[in-house]
Amino acid sequence: MLVVEDEPLMAGAIRDGLRLAAIAADIAGDGDTALEMLSINSYDIAVLDRDIPGPSGDEIAAHLVASGTGIPILMLTAADRIDDKASGFELGADDYLTKPFELQELVLRLRALDRRRAHSRPPVRELAGLRLDPFRREVFRDGRHVALTRKQFAVLEVLVAADGGVVSAEELLERAWDENADPFTNAVRITVSALRKRLGEPWVIATVPGVGYRIDVEPDGRDR
Repeated sequence: MLVVEDEPLMAGAIRDGLRLAAIAADIAGDGDTALEMLSINSYDIAVLDRDIPGPSGDEIAAHLVASGTGIPILMLTAADRIDDKASGFELGADDYLTKPFELQELVLRLRALDRRRAHSRPPVRELAGLRLDPFRREVFRDGRHVALTRKQFAVLEVLVAADGGVVSAEELLERAWDENADPFTNAVRITVSALRKRLGEPWVIATVPGVGYRIDVEPDGRDR
């Protein structure tokens, strides 16, 4: 998701807290940066402070509504009067949380927004004997529960969503980590290797040399 917040300490605390909840967040410290990031990346949710340098949070909300992308908007702001909230919802906000706030409440509200937008995709995905429930954060293989770390779950979720298609290491890094991830890190390879072992044999994650990874819809037990 994209978090637009101009206070560095607040932005960092939000990003770190969301990471602990397995939510990857990019940070924009001003309106111009936010609009640039929105033009480059696809986000599931936008968290907007209203009073920021450059184009305001209100202007960004209006831009998102006009774009027709349907990205849910949560306004996270110190503007706490009833008329402030009313104007925020009129601009297109889907939720409104005032500062100061509890991080746990922010996470709960973000989860709720994500559930609402999930009506257009199946709540549970099944592929090659895998059953992945993104809302309960559960994975089963051939009926056996598989305990995964947050990062392993995020990587598997991207691979399963590709429906057998190849996903590059760069795309996995972009979608399962955040913008601060080192593009030269071997974290993807290490995570995929650990995930493959957690899921067990026959290996269900195939490596396509020089290209990326995919879910093998017909695993045959060979070393991949």
